[in-house]
Amino acid sequence: MLLSGKTAVIYGAGGSLGGAIAQAFAREGAFVHLTGRNAASVSQTAEAIRKAGHQCHTAVVDALDAGAIGRHLEEVGKVDISFNAIGWEDRQDQSLTDMSVEDFLRPVRRAMETEFLTGTAAARVMMRQGSGVILTLTATPGGIGYPHVGGFGPACCAVESLTRNLASEVGAHGVRVVNIRSGGSPDSKVFREALENGGDEVKGFLDKLEADTMLKQMPMMEDIAQAAVFLASDHARKITGITLDVTCGTTSALNYMVPRVPFLANQPQ
Repeated sequence: MLLSGKTAVIYGAGGSLGGAIAQAFAREGAFVHLTGRNAASVSQTAEAIRKAGHQCHTAVVDALDAGAIGRHLEEVGKVDISFNAIGWEDRQDQSLTDMSVEDFLRPVRRAMETEFLTGTAAARVMMRQGSGVILTLTATPGGIGYPHVGGFGPACCAVESLTRNLASEVGAHGVRVVNIRSGGSPDSKVFREALENGGDEVKGFLDKLEADTMLKQMPMMEDIAQAAVFLASDHARKITGITLDVTCGTTSALNYMVPRVPFLANQPQ
């Protein structure tokens, strides 16, 4: 197993993607420490892991509280993998010109604070060990201009920059820092609930997202989880300071299905 003998700490383990990645780490042999502010949702992830025959531990930890983060890491001891998947409380579906400054700044503040606190806390532990991997998470707006995402897009860009800068400081101590840029996963809770409540309008939106990818399909949560497993493993031991794009090509180019360019069709050769 790729992560046999590793110890992983997951922040936001009760969420869809945090839970999926925690389960993938456990399947690959890691002992997983599941944390979050909501004990009930974290317990659901723990139950799924234990039911599959794997080991984990749960704790209520606020990933915006430096003291709580530090105390938990002291209890954990050895930390090989740290992954932060907490929500940023972003406001979307509104133009920037109509948005309040508080709605705009909230996800930027929240993303920067939690990634800084958990990332640097893990880095201090890992630097003493001489090894470890810190994983961060962003989304498509981190790599391409995207309308109506409010402060979420700038927050993604800020996290990707923080990842590079932290990696440049801790690399000499044997610690890697890598970001995963995810596309929206149709099987995640937010998309499932939107489909249940939004009907054809939401389906049309998802169809548009698929059309914008190069592969004409969106990444599922398991795709993101497997990317995280690889990056956390020794197979990726020389990869640090970068963003791995798992958006099925969306951030590389617009990929609408255009059969031809009409105004070039009859040009002389």
